[in-house]
Amino acid sequence: MQLAIEEYMLEDERKNIAVMFSVAGGGQGAAGQNTGQGFVNFVDWSKREGEENSADGISERANKAFAGFRDAQVNVLVPAAIRGLGQTNGFSLQLQNTSGMSREEFVSARDKLLAAAEGDPALAGVRLGELPDVQTLQVDIDQPKLAALGLNQADVNATLSAAWGGQYVNDFIDRGRVKRVFVQADAPYRATPDDIGRWFVRGDSGQMAPFSSFARTRWSTTPTTLSRFQGYPSFQFDGQAAPGESSGAAMDRIEALAKDIPGVSVAWSGLSFQERLSSGQAPLLYALSLLVVFLCLAALYESWTIPVAVMLVIPLGLVGAVFAVTLRGLENDVFLQIGLLTTMGLAAKNAILVIEFAEQAEKRGARVIDAALEAARLRLRPILMTSLAFIFGVLPLALSSGAGANSRIAIGTSVIGGMLTATVLAIFFIPLFFVIVRRTTRDTLKKLHLGPSTPPAATEGGAA
Repeated sequence: MQLAIEEYMLEDERKNIAVMFSVAGGGQGAAGQNTGQGFVNFVDWSKREGEENSADGISERANKAFAGFRDAQVNVLVPAAIRGLGQTNGFSLQLQNTSGMSREEFVSARDKLLAAAEGDPALAGVRLGELPDVQTLQVDIDQPKLAALGLNQADVNATLSAAWGGQYVNDFIDRGRVKRVFVQADAPYRATPDDIGRWFVRGDSGQMAPFSSFARTRWSTTPTTLSRFQGYPSFQFDGQAAPGESSGAAMDRIEALAKDIPGVSVAWSGLSFQERLSSGQAPLLYALSLLVVFLCLAALYESWTIPVAVMLVIPLGLVGAVFAVTLRGLENDVFLQIGLLTTMGLAAKNAILVIEFAEQAEKRGARVIDAALEAARLRLRPILMTSLAFIFGVLPLALSSGAGANSRIAIGTSVIGGMLTATVLAIFFIPLFFVIVRRTTRDTLKKLHLGPSTPPAATEGGAA
């Protein structure tokens, strides 16, 4: 099987793969003779043109090719975007036994979730993070017989460990080099389960007792690993979003499937935990950004009402950013959020250019609507110049290619879309918002009798 995988990678994908290194006997989540793993180095990005020759495209083709293997389960994975936060891309879910159910019930819940996830169209490549249960030779010790023979469990464990697994005993010097000495039973005496009965255990008194006098062997099914997460027994599920779905939507979907199974709960680990943490902080981040912009504008204009007109323009930019990203089929990731924050500041900048001149014209005695129209006419050219300069400045990001291009494309696309709407629409809406806010504020102050009062007319002979 290892040779078949190497042949596919080095022959069918030879134009994309430079080197492949594979190892038998170890793999992700477990080690054993029936496991293995391999590492692939791609050729330079400039020689792999087209989406089908990207890392995702190559792994998708390989998974389809290896799905027909009957003797092995092969998963082709792309490394995680951030080293140290998981071993692959996609999500990492921990299914936890929080109700104290038995091992058999928990395994049944695991299999139920795995079957539901494999049949869900929003998920792809859902798999367990460890190997399935395996056949194990179990040695049952009769404790009363063991005590009657003058032995203890530690003596039995030490004999089994040394004979069947090997044990370090000492060092020796060979031609100037220190080498370690291990003892282990010879192969003919540990080849079959019945060979255990041929071994003897020495007790504290020096008496030897055969294993057959106090132990029995039987075959059973046991897990390769017993995982715990946050103190609870757990199973790890790894997977990716189906083509056209975002990672957040895939995480929401598998979490919804897990909620239909009673007695279990879910937790996220690795990169998925960081994604959940950052996505939960996004509304707070946006709110804090708007608050900082509002306070800065309030200090600039020495008013609590004028900044409201600036803040009303910000959604016009965000709508364009979201529309542009959606039109290109991009995901709502951290790079899009950076673009949205940038768009918020740029949209506010356009509004400031107009409102600053409108406020000055109003102070000179102009009507509110005349002041807004005059400011829009005077500042039209600076708004267009600065907006177009910024759009063309980030255009290379939106059209970039090569390694790491997705992050630049997301930022550039969101900023361009936001600046287009913040420029085209804001030219008409900024004066409108300024007039509405100023008139609303003036009417409110009059109703509350907080507006400036007209001094009473002076009478002849003295002040009234």
